[in-house]
Amino acid sequence: MLSKGIRGAITVEENTESSIKDATLELLTQLVELNKIEENKISHVFFTLTEDLNAAFPAKFARLDFGWKKAAMMCHHELNVPNSLPKCLRVLIVVNCEDDFEPQFVYLKGAAKLRG
Repeated sequence: MLSKGIRGAITVEENTESSIKDATLELLTQLVELNKIEENKISHVFFTLTEDLNAAFPAKFARLDFGWKKAAMMCHHELNVPNSLPKCLRVLIVVNCEDDFEPQFVYLKGAAKLRG
């Protein structure tokens, strides 16, 4: 068994707890469904937010709404690169998996252009 990372990103409407929660849950829902993620397979999760988003910790919503109580999670600020995408929440979910697992990445709303 090995570990692989599953990436995703979404833009957030505004810097409020409810907007960050909505974006977090939308992104995680798609990632979980597409990759059939089970909490017991999660090694760890990194969330990053651009500096214009600081009203809430996305990991809080993963714990409360997805029940990820045993997964190690951290929230960080994304590197502030000039002219980069504003109001962007990114996630890297590292899962323990079989060799043949092919992660499916998800980029939603304005973050879709990150993979364009």
